[in-house]
Amino acid sequence: MNDRDKDGMATAPVQPRDRLLGVFSRYPSALLLLLVFAVEVGVGMFVIRDVRMASLGAQQMYARSVLGLRQIGELQYQAQETRRSTLYALTTNDSNLQVEYADQSREADRRVTEGISAYLQQARMPNEIDVGRGLQRDWSAYLKVRDEVLASILEGSTKEAVEMDLSGGVPSFERVRQDLEEIKRLYDGQASEELARVSASSRRSVVQLVGVVCFTLIFATFSVWAIQKSRMLGTVQLAKLQMDFVASISHELRTPLAVIRSAAENIADGVVEGKDQLAKYGSVIRNQSRQMTELVNQILLFVSSRERKSRYILQPLEVSEIINSALESTSELAREAGFVVEQQVEPGLPHVMGDLAALSRCLQNLLGNAIKYGGQARWVRIRAFREKAVNLHHGEIGISVQDRGIGIDHPDLLHIFDPFYRSPVVRAAQIHGTGLGLPLARNIAEAMGGKLTVESRLGVGSTFTLHLPSVRETTRPVAASASGRNAVAKK
Repeated sequence: MNDRDKDGMATAPVQPRDRLLGVFSRYPSALLLLLVFAVEVGVGMFVIRDVRMASLGAQQMYARSVLGLRQIGELQYQAQETRRSTLYALTTNDSNLQVEYADQSREADRRVTEGISAYLQQARMPNEIDVGRGLQRDWSAYLKVRDEVLASILEGSTKEAVEMDLSGGVPSFERVRQDLEEIKRLYDGQASEELARVSASSRRSVVQLVGVVCFTLIFATFSVWAIQKSRMLGTVQLAKLQMDFVASISHELRTPLAVIRSAAENIADGVVEGKDQLAKYGSVIRNQSRQMTELVNQILLFVSSRERKSRYILQPLEVSEIINSALESTSELAREAGFVVEQQVEPGLPHVMGDLAALSRCLQNLLGNAIKYGGQARWVRIRAFREKAVNLHHGEIGISVQDRGIGIDHPDLLHIFDPFYRSPVVRAAQIHGTGLGLPLARNIAEAMGGKLTVESRLGVGSTFTLHLPSVRETTRPVAASASGRNAVAKK
């Protein structure tokens, strides 16, 4: 429905923020538990992410430091093999062994050269690159001396080869050994730094885990306290509403009882003379007894709907039939209050599924409220119209009851369907009521497979709309309970 209808009366729908507050007020425990679960999942994901980062850091430390140390150890071993094979060739006079040792030395130095190249490809830090290039230079220098030593050995000049090795080979290989030790120290330092970072990350994870456990306990304790407090406040509020309800019912019953008793005493004491006076007092007694009966029936209907005892027979009904039944039941009330009831029914409306008596009662409650809170305008409109189609075969029919009375403030819109609730404005205006009419109307609407909505503005008026599912074919009557379960008609 638009914010402004055909008659120009402005209405204000309930804002999303107010709807959220209304949902929270109705389901505080469930929402708090959901919040606890969401917070725990979020914190748990944070801790898991931190643990995974620590695990990734440990893997990187192993890949860079531990594997690097293994590679350097392999380089040291192959370098020693190169040097050892050369010394073996120097210490033997067997030419065949000399050739074999020379081949072993060349094979080992090939592996060292490949290892140095692999190290330089993996190096990232400037100091790693500098040490790696120094090792490459020193190893090339040593291989040059080693090749000359091997050539002298194979030519039979062993003495010259020994002198050449002592003067050039030993110092060159010592520099290579120092370069390898320097690279090993670099890897040791990197491993220590990585281990320190992993240890710090592990300690941080432990601290976070302890913090999560403490936060969980504190938050869970607070949530349980909030839930219990919410329930206690709800219980206190319900008790207050029930006390107000009892006081209101006492007043609603005391007034007609006093009028009936006074009228009856006047008749019994012979104060009433003539048929006209007797008819007048009889009309008073009838009206007051009707008001009491209506009040008692409404209470009984509400109790039965709350206890799921009411059962309705759902069958196809004409919309005009429902409206006429409700207007007939409230015609005398509207006439006595001096209200003009305007009726607008779109032609060609399809049937709706429902129970005639129950839907008539629902509209009677809405019409009664419109008359009670209609203010000085003395005008009420009931309108039936076709709403948007749910699918190709079914749509919804809306029956709205509109007034130009005192209206409802936004905070009160969140509670008007709560049992026993009556707004401070209504209580201040001393408008009598039980606070059961709208809850009963909503229960009936939901039992018919529909819903009840409201649009209102304080001081302007209210529009209550009953939404009902429509049918296109006559269907077999089915039963529905007042618990709000929808009855599906088979075509």
